[in-house]
Amino acid sequence: QLQLVESGGGLTQPGGSLRVSCVASGNRLERYAISWFRQAPGKEREGVACISAGGQTYYRDSVKGRFTASRDNAKNTVYLQMNDLLPSDTGVYFCAADDYAGIYYPHYVPVVADFNIWGQGIPVTVSS
Repeated sequence: QLQLVESGGGLTQPGGSLRVSCVASGNRLERYAISWFRQAPGKEREGVACISAGGQTYYRDSVKGRFTASRDNAKNTVYLQMNDLLPSDTGVYFCAADDYAGIYYPHYVPVVADFNIWGQGIPVTVSS
């Protein structure tokens, strides 16, 4: 059974950068699509980025040009590089897996219901 563990969150100032990692165990990550979600206090969990098993990437509009999802299948790890961070990027970031080897439709934004294996989440705070 695939298990996911996030790391790398923390505190940064507006305009700063952080990279969060999602390390998988229990199965090879290369057969899964992986998405990143975030949940701000008092708000619903929202999809941020997705990287398909084949490496195609999808982003919500508010992070396009600032966030980059990538994967290193040899390390069984997926990354989310976050640049030019805004206070509105603050939240707990989760990675999640979908046992789906295909591609998603253009402009796809990850949906919670599409992913059934979740990490425990890691906080990211952007504040001056």
